Amino acid sequence: MLVGVDFGTGHSFDPTLDELALLAESAGDETVARVIARRNAPDAALFVGSGKADEIKALVIAHGADGVIFDQALSPAQQRNLERHLGVQVADRTALILEIFARRAKSHEGKLQVELARLQYVATRLVRRWSHLERQRGGVGHRGGPGEAQIELDRRMLGDRIKSVKARLAKVKRQRNTQRRARQKSGSFRISLVGYTNAGKSTLFNALVKARAYAADQLFATLDTTTRSLYLEALGTTVALSDTVGFIRDLPHKLVEAFQATLQEATDADLLLHVVDAASPLLQEQRDEVERVLAEIGAQDIPQVLVYNKLDLVQPPPRALSDWVEREPGLWVPRVFVSALEGQGLDELRALLARAASPEGLIPPALAPVVAASIGASAQDPGLPSPPNEHAFTPLR
Repeated sequence: MLVGVDFGTGHSFDPTLDELALLAESAGDETVARVIARRNAPDAALFVGSGKADEIKALVIAHGADGVIFDQALSPAQQRNLERHLGVQVADRTALILEIFARRAKSHEGKLQVELARLQYVATRLVRRWSHLERQRGGVGHRGGPGEAQIELDRRMLGDRIKSVKARLAKVKRQRNTQRRARQKSGSFRISLVGYTNAGKSTLFNALVKARAYAADQLFATLDTTTRSLYLEALGTTVALSDTVGFIRDLPHKLVEAFQATLQEATDADLLLHVVDAASPLLQEQRDEVERVLAEIGAQDIPQVLVYNKLDLVQPPPRALSDWVEREPGLWVPRVFVSALEGQGLDELRALLARAASPEGLIPPALAPVVAASIGASAQDPGLPSPPNEHAFTPLR
């Protein structure tokens, strides 16, 4: 059973709970009911308040639900109180994402990153449930206090395990840095795919480099970074193309922190291909969320090309496969429409990448205002034709 709470403006909220349903499906769950609540602030004890909690409990019994998933983060006390009140397991969005990551991680590095994030999450969920396991009092006449409690033992074991995993991840990060420096010394132009989860990054990656990276129509199908050489015929050389983990709304900070080694591929790139699901009704919100995470990892100033994927699902289709858009006031970036599944627009994308990797393809600063003026109209409508000087590549910095 899915529950979402609308706290008004200033808080992210999905009134349909469709994304949460997709997350639940990716974790192997089946949605039987959805409940929307509205509050000014979370209830300290039950998050949704006692009245709404009673309503949810009745629906749980009526539908025979095995658990309840909240679209927002719950505090340890709220989760514990809800489980007692509802009589079933309760999880929040963070726990659901962590469970999916744990199932999808394949590489040694990915498994370590997921384990670290889960350990850090569980460490905040330790509650005093094992008082019967406390050690006996010590000293003559039992003058001393009780011995070490089970919760203290668990906390210490978790702390030791977190230190161990961090040390192993640091070793992996050093190895990645060595590989990254080797690519830098070779002078290879580095391109990273970034974007919202299920935007089609891995499908596009496979289409460009003829790789066999796992791709599926589900959230977080790919967690492990893969780097391959991409030959650009127009440039007559190869560039390094990397596929990275997808982003999502309210991505847990600890998860971003744990995946720092993987996301480093994006921060060290010369160019980011920001892949967008062109058929998504939440296209702009997803773009904004990716930009927020890029800023969080320090990659907001890296030049970008917007790749609007799933062209085969866009109705009506745009009249031109490439145009220019304003990423932020005064900063214009190229945009190309593609269908990674059917191969549409890939030639235009390869030509654009070749110009991006070539210094000769950059527009001289003196021409930038002219280009900005000429593309102002087409940037407002993806169906308008590209500007007449589309052969040039605008400065992105």
